[in-house]
Amino acid sequence: MSKSPGERAPVRSFWWWERPRSAFLDIGLALLAAVECSLSTIAFLSARTHLSAAAVTGIALLGAIAGGSLVLRRRWPAVPVLVTLLAMPGMLGVVLLVVSLYTLAETWEWPSRRRRVVALSGLAFAEAVTVMMVSMLLPGDSTVDPTPLWGQVLISVLVAVGLTVPPVVTGLYVGARRRLIESLKDRAHGLETELDLLAEQAQERARRARLEERTRIAREMHDVVAHRVSLMVVHAGALERIAAKDPTKAAQSAKLMGEVGRQALNELREILGVLRMDDERPQEPDSLAGLPRLVDQSRAAGMAVTLTVSGSRQEFTGEAEQTAYRVVQEGLTNAHKHAGGADVSVLLAYAPNGVRVSVVNACPGGERGAAKLPSGGNGLVGMRERVIALGGTFSAGPEADGGFRVEAVLPSRLAVRAEPLR
Repeated sequence: MSKSPGERAPVRSFWWWERPRSAFLDIGLALLAAVECSLSTIAFLSARTHLSAAAVTGIALLGAIAGGSLVLRRRWPAVPVLVTLLAMPGMLGVVLLVVSLYTLAETWEWPSRRRRVVALSGLAFAEAVTVMMVSMLLPGDSTVDPTPLWGQVLISVLVAVGLTVPPVVTGLYVGARRRLIESLKDRAHGLETELDLLAEQAQERARRARLEERTRIAREMHDVVAHRVSLMVVHAGALERIAAKDPTKAAQSAKLMGEVGRQALNELREILGVLRMDDERPQEPDSLAGLPRLVDQSRAAGMAVTLTVSGSRQEFTGEAEQTAYRVVQEGLTNAHKHAGGADVSVLLAYAPNGVRVSVVNACPGGERGAAKLPSGGNGLVGMRERVIALGGTFSAGPEADGGFRVEAVLPSRLAVRAEPLR
């Protein structure tokens, strides 16, 4: 598992110690506690009775065992406390008592094991009071302690409180602080992972947004430029045929070619303008109101096209009107490409459930193929994507009489307001 740069990997030395200094500290505390337990017990008993060499050796051995239990405090925190409770009636080791109670409170989870901590701490407190009372009731050198009984009890309780309460409270505080720091580290690592994930998601969204924008621009350029260029090719073909026979009509076709070319350049400039950050001029989108002009341009190119409008005029959102306009534009472009000389019908129908546009061309006649126009096959696919994205329906396919139909229906929820048809 990878670690953050600021996190230091633990170096395991031996057994249960994570760091060598922890082992040295525990061994040092064990030696100190062993010496204190042995010396304090020998001093207490020597003041009241004669001790033989064997007794001194035995006390030193028991003190070493009792103090040595601190070596296990990190692995089994309860062991030093239990050893203290067993050894306290015979010997009182301050270091052993304080360190074992501190370790018990610091390493055991609180409050999941609070009962064990309270029980063992309470037993240690009771035994400390008892040991202090016994040591005061059995004064050394056969002298009588002048302190009254209630004073001895009070002193014993205060000493026991001083030996047990501070290490327990300090251990609880240090343990809670350690767990809080670990929790904060875990949360920080979790937040770091979450931020990395969010950054990856943001990069993915940005990549998708760029891809969608490129697709949208490519689709818009195809819808706008392909129609204008198709008209120019149709006019060029007509100009080629009539240049020698009818110069007047040829000049008219050349003029129309110029107008269509300028329109294509203007629309292309508008599309490319959205890519410039310093161009904040609002662009007027093509709408259904421009269908008559679009049909007139195809008529000028020699196409027999009719426009039929039915229903009450409704205003739709800009994107919806532009999409419907592009459907008609694409249908007329296909008719120029594949049905030269055929009659074309354009229908714009407003209904309560939305708006329907369709372009239907009859079976192409003898002039089919007069203008050889290339086709990439992406126009109808792009139209279908745009219409479906708005929640509408799109269809394109051959008719029974050999013609071809392009039709789209946009839902009424895209409407802005309705007004009577004039």
